[in-house]
Amino acid sequence: MTMMSEWSPVAKVYDPLKAGSIDGTDVEPHDKAVWRAMMARYQPNKGVTGDPHLTLFVARLNPQTSEDKLQEVFSKFGDIRRVRLVRDIVTGFSKCYAFVEYKEERSVKRAWRDANKLVVDQYELFVDFEQERTLQGWIPRRLGGGQGGKKESGQLRFGGRDRPFRKPINLTSMMPQNRSADRWDASSGREERQRDQEQDREHGRWRERKSDWDRGNDRGYYKEKRDSKHHRERSRERDSNRKDDRRHRDSYRDRE
Repeated sequence: MTMMSEWSPVAKVYDPLKAGSIDGTDVEPHDKAVWRAMMARYQPNKGVTGDPHLTLFVARLNPQTSEDKLQEVFSKFGDIRRVRLVRDIVTGFSKCYAFVEYKEERSVKRAWRDANKLVVDQYELFVDFEQERTLQGWIPRRLGGGQGGKKESGQLRFGGRDRPFRKPINLTSMMPQNRSADRWDASSGREERQRDQEQDREHGRWRERKSDWDRGNDRGYYKEKRDSKHHRERSRERDSNRKDDRRHRDSYRDRE
């Protein structure tokens, strides 16, 4: 009950293992990126300045969107102190995400509420509070962490605004009223063992049927092979008989 009462759709502390689970209950990592995030020792970039609690993370930008465009769009929600569009250090091209720092907390909250899913330059934006310096234990996407993601990648991360945790099933509430928790656990354990035993028996029957089928296939294969050999011999015999008949007819005509 304590665990369910403390449940939150948004992570309060970043745990890579939980972030990789749709309801935050995984006990083993399900992909290599989660392992990588669990082993990572990430420290926030000390070169980043500004107040993290007044900063928004803006993602899914059009590659052509500029700092001036972001300034124009986000200044509608309040006074902006700084806009930082993240660019590739080699090419200088936009990495399609940016950080917007406001001067007041109410401006940040207003932009967080109203700017998410706003369309700018034909692209729908994703807006959230900065996580790197505000969420304890944060691991970025490049190290296997992060939040959100696309289904096609097979590396979804939960516990954020884009993909919040789903509420886990409360097994205690499913327990019958006239049984104690101990009896419920014992009976469920017996039922689980019975299911496992039935699956083992079914698997054994399936293996027996498969071996019978394989043996039958082998017999059918060799029978078909024998039949085809017999057919070839009969064909050769018929061809030989036809040649003999043709030879006799030709010799008869020559005598005439």
